[in-house]
Amino acid sequence: MAVYVSNIVIEQGFTFDTSFQLEDTRTNNPLDLSTATPFAQMRKHPASSTSVSFATSVTSPEQGIVSISLTSSQTLDLKPGRYVYDIKLLNYGKEFKAVEGAALVRAGVTR
Repeated sequence: MAVYVSNIVIEQGFTFDTSFQLEDTRTNNPLDLSTATPFAQMRKHPASSTSVSFATSVTSPEQGIVSISLTSSQTLDLKPGRYVYDIKLLNYGKEFKAVEGAALVRAGVTR
């Protein structure tokens, strides 16, 4: 399975959520996620010991849609700047990196 690369923008102090539709690269059909469990984290750099975990869910298993989110209080605690993130799927006892990219946290103005 190929890794989907997508950069995201997170507004500090606001709720963040996004979804990704994953495809089976062999067939170009939606990836069946009925038995998959997603996990996602964001770090300042890959070797950083500090991480932020996204809430994850498979929102449409037959269509291959996985979602990640952060609450407004989680994003408020983030320092503005660039981070890296990825989404890992656990499926049938195997782990796959499904999505990766850069996350830009932009400073909020309205409080």
